[in-house]
Formats: sequence, structure tokens, C-alpha cells
Amino acid sequence: MRLRLDRETKGLWLGLVGVVIFSMTLPATKMAVPDFGAIPLSFYRATIAGIAALIYVLVKKITLPKKNDIPTLAIISILISFVFPISIAIAMQDLPSSHGGIVLGISPLLTALFATLRFGERPSRGFWITAIIGSALVILFSFKESGGSLQASDIALLLAAISASYGYAEAGNLSQKMGGIAVISWVAIIALIPSLPIAIYYANQSANSIAPMMDASLQAWMALIFVSVFSAYIGNIFWYTGLSMGGIAHVGQVQLLQPFCTLALSSLLIFEPLTVSNIFFASTVLVVVAIGKRMPVTKIKT
Repeated sequence: MRLRLDRETKGLWLGLVGVVIFSMTLPATKMAVPDFGAIPLSFYRATIAGIAALIYVLVKKITLPKKNDIPTLAIISILISFVFPISIAIAMQDLPSSHGGIVLGISPLLTALFATLRFGERPSRGFWITAIIGSALVILFSFKESGGSLQASDIALLLAAISASYGYAEAGNLSQKMGGIAVISWVAIIALIPSLPIAIYYANQSANSIAPMMDASLQAWMALIFVSVFSAYIGNIFWYTGLSMGGIAHVGQVQLLQPFCTLALSSLLIFEPLTVSNIFFASTVLVVVAIGKRMPVTKIKT
């Protein structure tokens, strides 16, 4: 008997695939950073993702974006293709990926916050309370793990969460007009313009160093390919297609599983221990974000 899924259920499953892919980003980045370096890795990632997007656009003959949409696409590109990956790569030099997964767990609530502030919605008092509590929990966790003071790596993670959240809010709004796949593709292609020459520069520098990138381990190369093709591009296709099919309100809840997926994958892939503290803070942030996403937000009439 053939199982037939309705549109909303298909959207939920597609969204779940996207979240699982995103959950592997931190462990994969941690595997790749030692061999490629934090900054070069980020430009290699953007270059490979941009080439993949360019091939897709040419094959599918996706139309060019309108002139007035290009500035927004450029902002999203800067945040998603450069600020976010550079920040997490810097953080993964010093911190466990499980730590990063918990800090980035605040991203769904931040995305909702930016969407309300940017696109004419008025959040309720309850929403603001949960936003403050969630942010405080993440900062408390970072203080606890770093012995009472925020490290530069924690600040980099917070910057990653803020940049990704604002970028997703802008992309989600623009996707209503252009379509999610088109937005993601053009964001990656715009990022290719500066990333390609910089990636070539770093590759040439590496070739003349005592540790050329061609000597990187197979594990590091696989991690680079993953964060480039899957995390930066294909994962977003699943995510935004799921949102468009199942609805943002329903499919968006799936992202709450991301910190737990990151903890599990970090344990399986790079053998980071699962601690009671990690599970407690991940669970608490999950509850706060879930409550915050249920708080009423009134649309301002224009």
C-alpha cells in the first residue's frame, strides 16, 4: 500500500532534513578548521556553494533577480555566507561543537525577534520576556563553561547567532516574493563574486606553506565539501521548501530539535562527551524558545 502524505506533512519532513543537515555544520566545521584554517575555510565554503548554485541556476534557468531586490540579497549574502561561517569557524578553534550547538539554539527566537522588528509586527510582553530569558540562559551557559567570563569564541558564537537570525528573517521575507530556492541560489552566487578570488589567494598561499591544503586529511576534505554543498546550499533548499509547503509556524518548530541533533552528532562524529550540563541547558533553551514562539505577535497595519 502506497503511503500518501499531505502537503503540510511533506513540508515537515523536508524541514526536518534541513535541520539535520544544519546540525552537522558545527561538527563538520570543527573537523575542517585544523587543516584549512578558520578564515580560508569560510571562503572555500562560499566559493564551492556559489559554484553549485550557479550550476543549478543555469540548468534550471532561474530568472535574474529584480534590481531593487539585489541590495537585500547582498545583505543576506554578507551575513549568511561570510559573517556566520567565519564566526563559527573561529569559535570551533577553541570550543566543542556541542557548546556551539547550545549557544546557537537561541537562533529560532532571534529570527522571530528580527522578523517582528523588521517587518511590522508588534511582539507581546510575553514574547519579550521569553526572548530575555532565552538570551540570559545562553549567556549563563557560556559564562559557566568558560569559568566566569565570556571568551572571544563565545562572542563569535553570539555574533554567528545574530547574523544568521537576521539573515534568515530577511531571506524568509524575500522568499515570499522570489521563492526560497531562488533566494538561496542568488545569495550564494553573489557571495561567489568576492569569495572566488580570495579563495584562490588562500589556496596559493597554502601551496607555498609548510602545510599545503592538498595535504589535508580525507576527513577534512569531506567536512569541507559537506559545509560547502550541504550546509551552505542544499540544506537551505530543504529548509525553505519545507517552510513554503508546510507553513512557517508549523515547520519552524522543527528547528527546535537542532541543538539536540548537534549534541548527538558531535558525540557520534567527533566523540565529544554528552554531559548532564549540556543536556540540561539544551533542554531549557528548547522549552523557552518553544514558549516564545507561541507568544502572540500582532501585525501592524500599514
